[in-house]
Amino acid sequence: MPETMLVETLARVRKHPWWIARAHLALALLKANGIHPPASILDIGCGWGVNLQTLENAGFHVTGLDISRQILELIDRPDRRLIEADLNQSPPAARELYSGLLLLDVIEHLDDDRGTINRLAPLACPGALLIVSVPALPELFSEYDVIQGHRRRYLPESLRAAFDNTGFTLENIFWWGSWMIPILRRMRKKKATRQPRSYADYLQLPPWPLPRLMRAMYAWEHNRALSGRLSSGTSLFAVARRLT
Repeated sequence: MPETMLVETLARVRKHPWWIARAHLALALLKANGIHPPASILDIGCGWGVNLQTLENAGFHVTGLDISRQILELIDRPDRRLIEADLNQSPPAARELYSGLLLLDVIEHLDDDRGTINRLAPLACPGALLIVSVPALPELFSEYDVIQGHRRRYLPESLRAAFDNTGFTLENIFWWGSWMIPILRRMRKKKATRQPRSYADYLQLPPWPLPRLMRAMYAWEHNRALSGRLSSGTSLFAVARRLT
């Protein structure tokens, strides 16, 4: 995602129900898979810092990694650990090995998704948990994806292939965001009088009380997603372990 886009959308993303719900889902996944505070977590592609804040509040020892120096400067504070790095290259020498790695909505931006996951293995301690999320359903690919710099949207089999020979054993794949499918389909088909000028246009929340309804829908879907009871969705999550 372009650096200017990250910077200009910081305030909107931090209060948007989608990012908040995704962060809470990642937190629940860590705990459900035996990763508890104060375990060390690496948030890869930390961007606006929504995941960092959620995990820090829960008591985890979190490090954020991102390619954008500007966004890292904006979310920096004295008690926060941040790393500037490019995922297209080998990761920096590990300051420590992490018990959990988050790679949320990152690999769809990169040409070599499997290579990226493979390069992360040296940062994970034996038995560490890797959580990956990606946009799902290729038929939903639209201008919304193009603006964000997405290369692709995934199906379970294409996400599964990204873990082949990477040093991580895939344990589970599940859907998230089923209630949003009709919304994204309308966005794809809609013939607007003008194209959105930036990603920020897509982040505009509808008038009250619809944001509250969005939060309620994510809360309703939270446990259904975690238990694998959704048959489709606008996102896919994968849970994997570092080989010992």
